[in-house]
Amino acid sequence: MAGKENSAAGAAPPRLTRAQAKRAAAVTAVAVAAKRKRVALTELPSLPNAAHYDYDEDDRAAKPAPRKQRILEPESKPKPKAAPKPAPPPSAATDAEEGDPQLCAPYASDIYSYLRSMEAQPKRRPAQDYIAAVQVDVTPNMRSILVDWLVEVAEEYKLVSDTLYLTVSYIDRFLSNKALNRQRLQLLGVSAMLIASKYEEISPPNVEDFCYITDNTYTKQEVVKMESDILNVLKFEMGNPTTKTFLRMFIRSAQEDNKKNPNLSLEFLGSYLAELSLLDYGLIRFLPSLVAASVVFVARLTLDPHTHPWSKKMQTLTGYKPSELKDCVTAIHELQLNRKCSSMVAIRDKYKQHRFKGVSALLPPVEIPASYFKKL
Repeated sequence: MAGKENSAAGAAPPRLTRAQAKRAAAVTAVAVAAKRKRVALTELPSLPNAAHYDYDEDDRAAKPAPRKQRILEPESKPKPKAAPKPAPPPSAATDAEEGDPQLCAPYASDIYSYLRSMEAQPKRRPAQDYIAAVQVDVTPNMRSILVDWLVEVAEEYKLVSDTLYLTVSYIDRFLSNKALNRQRLQLLGVSAMLIASKYEEISPPNVEDFCYITDNTYTKQEVVKMESDILNVLKFEMGNPTTKTFLRMFIRSAQEDNKKNPNLSLEFLGSYLAELSLLDYGLIRFLPSLVAASVVFVARLTLDPHTHPWSKKMQTLTGYKPSELKDCVTAIHELQLNRKCSSMVAIRDKYKQHRFKGVSALLPPVEIPASYFKKL
């Protein structure tokens, strides 16, 4: 009897008929489908990295049911195509590519007009003669030395160029409103850069870093106190456009004909000349947009002396005629030829580096033809 039971236990299971196998497969498929979570196509854009996202029970309960597919009736007519939007009026940013969301091509003209109006607001402008009118113990040369040193600080901490331009703007605006002792000028510089870093940088240096860079000449409390003074004197108006803001637009426009292979020398030379302009106290009387346009003028003159550095297109884009640029162009030209601020070497040394194509070694013609400033 036991032998029969063992024999029965070891026997192969009975074979299923084809119909039985189909029914078993159908039941299994239904069970598996019931376990899977369905994701409608309309929900995919809102699920970044969906393959790696784990839902908990609350998420599953809160998730809305997928939309029902809308059935189009046979007699429904297709919607007429929308008329194309008109192109924006000429501006310094109309060459913005639609593929770059940061350029906001549809609003480029409005953005440029807003920046131009913003830069001219008196509350965002330094006084043209503040050293003579307000300061007693600070000279233009001291200001140049401070800016030259701040360029080195920005390089040391790898700060973006916008931080440097905002820093100098804060310094000039503060000194336009409040007299300062020369012993506290460096304190003003590091405190202004601390504020600008917080405004522009992703990971700004901390207060201790700025104390260290001054060889601990100032305490943490002194830097924080000066930071507070700057914010109050400037009435917390910290977001003004700078020369760098406009230079990006103008350089992009100047290279529109060569977008696939942009001239890096033009870009680096423009950045070099723009930073040189920060050294010259006399240039604060010009609007940042005018300085940026003049920088492009001198940069193009340097790279191609035999071609007119300005054009009707650039005039339309920037809003400046060559005659309006003459005074500023002349000042930047003198800086580039080392006729002014020659003892300030930080910027020149910075742009001698290979990563900037050594553009500080490039020199423009000694004289700018007068015809370049005549009406186009």
